[in-house]
Amino acid sequence: MSIRIVLVGTTHPGNIGAVARAMKNMGVMDLALVNPRYFPDKEATARASGAEDLLENATVFDTLADAIADCVYVAGASARSRAINWPCLDARDCAARLLDESRKGPVAAVFGPEKSGLSNSDLDHCDTLLTIPTNPEFSSLNLAMAVQVVTYELRLAQAVRSPEYEADAPLATSLEMENFYEHLERVLTDVQFLDPDNPRHLMRRLRRLFIRARPDQNEVNILRGILAAMEREREKDA
Repeated sequence: MSIRIVLVGTTHPGNIGAVARAMKNMGVMDLALVNPRYFPDKEATARASGAEDLLENATVFDTLADAIADCVYVAGASARSRAINWPCLDARDCAARLLDESRKGPVAAVFGPEKSGLSNSDLDHCDTLLTIPTNPEFSSLNLAMAVQVVTYELRLAQAVRSPEYEADAPLATSLEMENFYEHLERVLTDVQFLDPDNPRHLMRRLRRLFIRARPDQNEVNILRGILAAMEREREKDA
């Protein structure tokens, strides 16, 4: 199962070990860590309890963007409501979507710090918000429990996978989309459509638009070609 579990800013090393054990129970073997407070750590190893190989093979990154740079689809787990309406799937539907998208390239489920969860800037890198329905009077799940639910749903979803996907070109990766967003913001600022001192939610809303569109690599190259042509014309007029 080529699904990556990404933990962002984990503060307790025991939770990393417990997540590794939950993942191995369900056959999910790709663990990535973004700025863990303590890792490696003996408490993580103790809590892994037979899943030490996942800890040994875990990759550590400085930023979430680096951890998902090669991914074509990313789900960010969150229980908090947001000011901007992100696309949202519950754990069961999200698991099925992750498996379907994994045919097109690497995919990831991202989990935030234990106390605060993922920030809005983290979710900017995600294609959908992943939620786990719980008792509204007692909704808190610890990190390993949340990962266990999602990986369990992934395990179940394997039995009902849809037919193989055929595409004209591979979907754009997270890194390719980030490069496009940077290019787009630069051009919009240059043509004075975007005020860099007061951007409001414009770039975030544009991200949502392109997330819905799911451009492939050829389409992103076309869009960036258009932006580059606009830049060349402005240089001629300058």
